[in-house]
Amino acid sequence: MTGTLLFHNTMRIREGHLDEFRAAIGTAVEFVREHGPQLMVEVFIDTDAMLAHSFQLYTDDESVLKHWELSDPHIRDVMEHCSVERFEVFGQPGERVRAGLRTPGGESFATTITPRLTGFTRVAASR
Repeated sequence: MTGTLLFHNTMRIREGHLDEFRAAIGTAVEFVREHGPQLMVEVFIDTDAMLAHSFQLYTDDESVLKHWELSDPHIRDVMEHCSVERFEVFGQPGERVRAGLRTPGGESFATTITPRLTGFTRVAASR
């Protein structure tokens, strides 16, 4: 089953990598702003806890797969400066997306998938 998917990626920033993480995530977000299929990308950071939270909204599985294909080099750059602490998927991803929920190096991480009940998306003008 597919449909709207919301990803929440909680990343633990590596000690001594805060500036590099900020630069890499900034470059990655600018790239997907120009070329990515996401409807929304927002990243929040808690520097005291050295945690970052990325939220990404997709129309369906195909848009997730397209993002991974286009953005792999940027994802790898970001991952040099952090580790995935928790990855939450809201919606019902298909098998190809489920199978792809791994680091660029192929390692797994804590993942939860919560099926959608109801809702809608209202898209406002981007900043």
